[in-house]
Amino acid sequence: MSTEALTKELGTTPPDSFGALAPEHLGTLADALCRERESRAAGLEDAAEAALKLVPALARGPVRRILFK
Repeated sequence: MSTEALTKELGTTPPDSFGALAPEHLGTLADALCRERESRAAGLEDAAEAALKLVPALARGPVRRILFK
């Protein structure tokens, strides 16, 4: 694997020193970054749902639509 997958996950070109890594290490790093991003997104979604419990029941639907278009 080349640095394309890592570039995609980072959103920018990785440092030149990453070129010294073996292709399988670049793939492992890109996979780890992807899993971490997914984990954080799930955590944020759970926190948002928990916060909505503080909103009165009748207003939850409209608030959810406003926040999560």
